[in-house]
Order: sequence, then structure tokens, then C-alpha cells
Amino acid sequence: MKNIQKATTAIILEKRIVNSEGKHPVKLRLTFQRKQKYYVLDRDLAYSPEVYDKIMASNPRGELKEAKILLSGIEEKAREVIKGMEEFTFEAFEDIFFRKKTYENNVFIYFDEYIEKLTTENRFSSAESYKSAKKSFEDFVQKRNLSFEKINSDFLKNYEKWMAQLGKSYTTSGIYMRNLRTLFNLAISDGTIEQSIYPFTAKKYKIPVSKNIKKALNLNEIERIYNHESIKGSPEERGKDMWILSYLCNGMNVADIAYLKFKNIQDNKIYFFRKKTILTSKEKKQISVVITPEIQQIINRWRTPIISPENYIFPIIHLKMTPLDELRAIKQCTRDINKYMNRIVQKLRIDKHITTYYARHSFSTILKQSGVSTEFISESLGHHDLKTTENYLDSFEDETKIENAKLLTNFKK
Repeated sequence: MKNIQKATTAIILEKRIVNSEGKHPVKLRLTFQRKQKYYVLDRDLAYSPEVYDKIMASNPRGELKEAKILLSGIEEKAREVIKGMEEFTFEAFEDIFFRKKTYENNVFIYFDEYIEKLTTENRFSSAESYKSAKKSFEDFVQKRNLSFEKINSDFLKNYEKWMAQLGKSYTTSGIYMRNLRTLFNLAISDGTIEQSIYPFTAKKYKIPVSKNIKKALNLNEIERIYNHESIKGSPEERGKDMWILSYLCNGMNVADIAYLKFKNIQDNKIYFFRKKTILTSKEKKQISVVITPEIQQIINRWRTPIISPENYIFPIIHLKMTPLDELRAIKQCTRDINKYMNRIVQKLRIDKHITTYYARHSFSTILKQSGVSTEFISESLGHHDLKTTENYLDSFEDETKIENAKLLTNFKK
């Protein structure tokens, strides 16, 4: 009978060994049938006990977070190797785990594999982002083979300048480089490249961050849009209502509106999880919105005819659509909202190019200007990475939510 017992894994700091800088190496420990073996992962993976404890904490930030992602990826790779072995031996594990896949030391192969992974997980928007990033780097190097070793601080600085010459924003450059950084971490976790060539550090290269330009309307502008009369049942009225709904519902984006089902409505509130973070966040944070009379009116105007728990509230997508068709329908809905909202602001002589993103910024800005606490706004937006007192706040009372919701239509007499 074959041995089906599996080995267990752990990432540990080897405190019995110390280097010239006073740091200890990080090792992978395997335990099988009471026997343990330790594997050195990379000579550059060494930390002091204090730094290592911060890395392994529940919510590290910055470079500490990157280190934790890297170490978790290495352990996950080890688990996957063990899982795929019919019979475990240390020798067989070492042969598979430490085998160099030189053909994969190509950034574009990693792009293709990660795009395929995202597509399989129905994360089509992220897949499109990585496709665009890959195309950009291909255009920059003018070839289809790029090893990780070629990408150093000079390469990244030249790429940044090249993007600027093309008229691309720092935001776009930053997105593409963060995608590239993710692939570096994957390649290091796979053992394809060494940690020492990782270029995204404070001493080597920092990804540019553009200044966050607030895209918000003031309360007077929102009042004028709200009171603008469109033809009943017209696409313009629908576009305006969907934008207003987003604004009133904590800056809910179009995808979240599209996926709302009647079962999300309970006790005169809408409960939902942000589609954007549900797959990537370990902590699933539910958001609740009090259904004000204004929200109810929009629901009544545009809801699907059959009220059933599993039916979508709005006919943006339907149950028989494929995930790709859903994405296309949501993108089309977003384009329609933006188109009709800009027609409205032109009529109202509001000199701003409005998008659905303005609804989210306007929601937070109006509440902040009205004296609402940052903690409440952060909770309402569904943020996870707060630098405020949100860590020790449980939730806000429904009465507070009701009163704060009224501030969003403070212009009504």
C-alpha cells in the first residue's frame, strides 16, 4: 500500500545561525514521520527577530507586507508540491521544489500564466490590466523575451520616462509596475529567480505615485443634477438615477449595483460586499446602506418586475449570462451612465467631465465637509487598510447611519 501520509510545512526564522549583520536566515521546515528537514530559501532572506515578528503579524504594511506575501507564496508552493506527490520523500520533494525552470525566466511567460489564472477565476478586469501592462512592456523592449535579471532600477526609470513621453499618466505607469512587481514576487516564490535581483525597494526603485486629485461635486452641483428633469423612462433619466443611486449608496460602484439581488435587502437596508475586494481580501467586510426614500424611489423606477430573493434588482445583468458577458454588460452600463451624466452637466453648465467615480468621491467629500467622522466614512466605503481608529471601532448605530444618510440630500427642502 502506498504511503499517503503528507508532510507538513512551516516558514521559520533560524535563530541558531546569525550573519555578519546580526540577522537570521529564513528557512522552510518540512516535517514527515517525525523527521524534520530545513531548507535555506535565499541568502538575502534574513531578518532580525523584531522585523520578522512584524512581517508575520496579522496586518503588516509596505515592504513588510511584500515580505510576508513572498514568504507565504514560498510555503504555498511547497504545499502544492507535496499535494501533488503520490508518495512523499524528501528527495523527491527537493527535486521538484528546487528545480529551476529556466524557460520560465521570462517576464512575458509569467504575464501569460497570471492572465490565464485571473481569467479562470473570472477576474476579467484584472486580467485586462495585466494584458495592457504586458503590451506596454513589450512595446518598450521591442521584443518578446525579457528576463527578470534585465529589469533593474535603470530599466524601470527608463520605462517611466518612456511612458511619460507617450503622454501616459503616473497612475497608469504605477498600475503597470505594480503588476510587474506581483510577477517578481511570484517568480521568487517559484524559485525561478533570486530575491537579490528584486528591484522594488526603497534603495533601488520606488514606483511613482500620482497625487490623488479629488473628483467630487459640491452639494450645490449635486442638487442641480438631482433636480434636473429628464424625460420619464428615458436612457438619460436611467443614467442620472444610477449615478444618484451610487452617490446615495456609499459610493457603490456599478458592478456592485449590478450584482445586487433582492435578498440583499433586509430590514430597510442594503447589505453587500464590494466586488472589487471580495476575492483579494482575507477579511470580508460587509457594507450596509440605509434605504432612504430617495433610494427607494430609484429602486421602484428601475427594478426588475419579478421580486424574488435570487433575482437581480436591476436588469443590468441576468442569471444566464457568462461572467465575461456580465463584465461587458457592466462596462456598457458604466459608459451609458457617464455619457448621459455629461450631457446633463453640459446642460447645467457644470464645467466638469463626470464619471461614475465622481459619485464615490462626492459621497465621502460631502460627508466629510458636513462634519462626519473619518471613521464612519471609512467604514461606509468598505476600506480595509485604515490608518485611523477603525481597528477598535465595531460599527456605528443605525440611528447614526440614518442621520448621516440624510446629509446626502441636505439640499432638499
